[in-house]
Amino acid sequence: MSDSKLSALAQLPAGAFRRQDESDDGRFYAPERLVTHIDEGAIAALTAHYRSVLSPGADVLDLMSSWVSHLPDDLRLGDVVGQGMNRAELEANPRLTQRLMHDLNRDPGLPLGDAAFDAALCCVSVQYLVQPAEVFSDVRRMLRPGGRVHISISNRCFPTKAVRIWLELDLQNRARLVALYLEAAGFRDIGGDVLADGLHGDPLIVVSGTA
Repeated sequence: MSDSKLSALAQLPAGAFRRQDESDDGRFYAPERLVTHIDEGAIAALTAHYRSVLSPGADVLDLMSSWVSHLPDDLRLGDVVGQGMNRAELEANPRLTQRLMHDLNRDPGLPLGDAAFDAALCCVSVQYLVQPAEVFSDVRRMLRPGGRVHISISNRCFPTKAVRIWLELDLQNRARLVALYLEAAGFRDIGGDVLADGLHGDPLIVVSGTA
């Protein structure tokens, strides 16, 4: 990442990536949470989006994964590597071909090869990253040329573990913040799509960029 790309992030308020609860994340995520964090309508919209952007046989990195990845059941993929913080949740996810326990807030780099994936996903969890530009810079390293990252966001979170700047923004400005993360990480062709407007359920926006 160049200094110029990081300059916009540097202009965020002091303490933007602090959290109410700065205790060890491993303890917070130790209990199993076999629940979904968005409602059925938003899940259906996300699954439809994945169907439209993922090619059969694609190798996929599922960042901050859990017991479900919301991938289309009938979409045959290549390797699906899930990184997360709870082993039981990862083990319960039938779509994963590899499970990686790794705390991105301790180490934003993953022990995975260069140009290993066609796409990367992050479902309603980006708000917990304290070093988002560094994380997504490493994601870009792991994507093949032309590979896309898809970051979905909604209005739910664990507020004590979300970074301060996230809690201070509305949904549209959260999407702009995520786009800023991707810009700082060196992604191009960055854009956002409203998948669910929130009028009759949970809102959902996906922000994407090309490696």
